[in-house]
Amino acid sequence: MREIVHIQAGQCGNQIGTKFWEVISDEHGIDPAGNYVGDSALQLERINVYYNEASSHKYVPRAILVDLEPGTMDSVRSGPFGELFRPDNFIFDPCHNVEQLGLTVLFICRFCIKLTS
Repeated sequence: MREIVHIQAGQCGNQIGTKFWEVISDEHGIDPAGNYVGDSALQLERINVYYNEASSHKYVPRAILVDLEPGTMDSVRSGPFGELFRPDNFIFDPCHNVEQLGLTVLFICRFCIKLTS
């Protein structure tokens, strides 16, 4: 089995990443709230490559969203699929402390991987 931790960085990365999750969610039958609404068992066959299934039977993207300013994160959160992401996987550092930002990303990557093990 393969699992992917998707990292979106910067304004462009987050805009492209948001569209990516819209397309992947549509292909797998996941609505903007993370519920499976598909009509084919094939849609769920490899869903664990991109999503973790939460205890509430919602699918949450295995994604980390990073930026140096909160504006990009706010537009993702307020977008049509903003509810899909875990709130603690949004990382922004207005102080531009790149070292701490990198350590935070590594910590969350490890956490995402532990959830699936």
